[in-house]
Amino acid sequence: MSALSISPTEAARLVADCHGLQAEAHPLPGEHDANFRLTTADGRAWVLKIAPPDADRARLEAQMAALAHLEGRVEGLPRLVPTRSGDLLAEVSFQGQRRLARLLTFVPGEPLAHARPATPWLLRHIGAFLARLDAALADFDAPALRYTHLWDLARAHEVIRPRLGFLPPDLRDIAASVMEDFAQRVVPLLPHLPAQVIHQDANDYNLLLHEGNLVGLVDFGDMLHGPRVAEVAIAAAYALLDEDDPLAAAAEVVAGYHGWQPLTPAEQTVLPTLVLARLAVSAAIAAERARTAPDNPYLQISTAPVVRALRALHTLPREAIHARLTAFCTATAPLPPPPPAAALLARRRRLLGPSLSLHYRQPLHIVRGFGQYLYDDQGHPYLDCVNNVCHVGHSHPHVVAALARQATALNTNTRYLHENILRLAERLSATLPEPLRVWFFVNSGSEANDLALRLAWAYTGQRDVLVLEGAYHGNLSSLIAISPYKFDGPGGQGAPEWVHKLPMPCAYRGIYRHEPDPARAYGEHARRVIAAVQAQGRGIAAFIAEALMGTGGQVVFPPGTLREIYQAVHEAGGVCIADEVQIGFGRVGEAFWGFQTQDVVPDIVTFGKPMGNGHPLAAVVTTPEIAQAFATGMEYFNTFGGNPVSCAVGLAVLDVIEAEGLQEHACEVGGALKSWLREIAD
Repeated sequence: MSALSISPTEAARLVADCHGLQAEAHPLPGEHDANFRLTTADGRAWVLKIAPPDADRARLEAQMAALAHLEGRVEGLPRLVPTRSGDLLAEVSFQGQRRLARLLTFVPGEPLAHARPATPWLLRHIGAFLARLDAALADFDAPALRYTHLWDLARAHEVIRPRLGFLPPDLRDIAASVMEDFAQRVVPLLPHLPAQVIHQDANDYNLLLHEGNLVGLVDFGDMLHGPRVAEVAIAAAYALLDEDDPLAAAAEVVAGYHGWQPLTPAEQTVLPTLVLARLAVSAAIAAERARTAPDNPYLQISTAPVVRALRALHTLPREAIHARLTAFCTATAPLPPPPPAAALLARRRRLLGPSLSLHYRQPLHIVRGFGQYLYDDQGHPYLDCVNNVCHVGHSHPHVVAALARQATALNTNTRYLHENILRLAERLSATLPEPLRVWFFVNSGSEANDLALRLAWAYTGQRDVLVLEGAYHGNLSSLIAISPYKFDGPGGQGAPEWVHKLPMPCAYRGIYRHEPDPARAYGEHARRVIAAVQAQGRGIAAFIAEALMGTGGQVVFPPGTLREIYQAVHEAGGVCIADEVQIGFGRVGEAFWGFQTQDVVPDIVTFGKPMGNGHPLAAVVTTPEIAQAFATGMEYFNTFGGNPVSCAVGLAVLDVIEAEGLQEHACEVGGALKSWLREIAD
């Protein structure tokens, strides 16, 4: 009996009888089962799967047992819905034939096939997701899943051979070559490959996305006990379809998988052939079904891109494919078994200074980061709302790849010519107003702010600095001296006589919050402080401030505040330094740089934290006039600042910010969060 012979009306009646749901049924495509999406009047959705008459009950029960085993361990999977009598598998009859039906929750999303090209981050996330899935399945087994079927990748050569005659001549030769390669390279190693229960069908229609992020995996019908490496090989085979650089796409999936489930040398050896074998199997089965089941278009859904990929990849040497696919397997180091957290804590207390702090009463042992998540030594994920360095997400594939490429070529200092430092300076200059166009590259925000002070002192010939109450600008001695957050805090010794605090310009708690023009009031306050300094026969060298106080409490200033203070400082002959170390690179959403929200043009700007996404990279930009005043004959040299690897990382971070629209995303999400908070306040 054909799966298509079951009508939506019959499917809806079945769900009403067995599950007590009044829902409208809509057919979904499928290879074996009759599939329907059931939608109730209130918008809830389920998927009904009705197996063919010859379906093996034990096998279906094993698949359902696997799903039950995964529930609570892996997110984004369908969940089983019992019948009114509590059964997970309902035995029903259609036109006198026995059928087995099960109801699952509907996993919303669009298939990966409809979201080409895929971002490297997404592809790596797919690999990591499948690795975590397999890790969760490692302790699951069922006798009914120790069988083989048409899509079993471990017997690809046996599937291809009888179907060669259905293929056109050129594809027939390619498939035959893959079959022979499989017999020579894979079959002898099969007994030595790690094996377990695997999903075995992470194709581009079973992987579901929402707004470019992986949200789910469906269709457990091809699940079996087989070589673990088949899981990532199948996903890689479909990930590379219709990509500009197919092997780069596949390599990202492999890298993501290997980072969680390290592939053994034997698995890495067979991986390229398994990828090609899956493509060849797909092409051979599709060619056969084009003749035997021409009325089912679903069976041909991936044929064209699979054939294109097979033809393109077959021209490449297997060694080249292997090198590309496993490029990250050495760079993405497998995690060793972690020592107990208590032992680490004891060693830390013995070896590291007591002034280094740890988060939380029970310190976390974090061993990996990916995207917005951190993972501890037990594999538990944590949404990272604390770290302010990984601007584009932990271990962003594009950034990691840029670092690795340059590190294998050259890493040296700025006494040699190199394009990377110039490209980075040009890219950054394009985001800034004139005359900010002379760059110094360093390793940290603290180094950047220290250099900014030196520039100001050299240009003005003065020493005194204005700072904002509660501000933090770094951990060097010169910066502790200008950071009220430090010198007014525990262990601090107060402000040096050359550092002068201005009140924090807070619209809610600031001393001028009730003034009709608070910005002007803060500017006049700055003038009074400057006058007091001048009365002692000294001048002002600089005013340094973030345009939005970070460590000081995420304080947004009244509009125009910095403009008023900048004007007062410039009138006194000082320079204005914008500290963008924590707030720059699009984080404020409405502008790329925080100072732009205050409608000012600084004389010096400092950059750090997000600039390298965790890599030690920072910078200072200033005007040609100030840079010239600093060129007194004493060379400024920074051993690591501006090295080619760091600059490659900086360029990659800018790429990601632009390509993924992160500034716009910050504006949208930040705006939504503020609107929700206002609703609470009201």
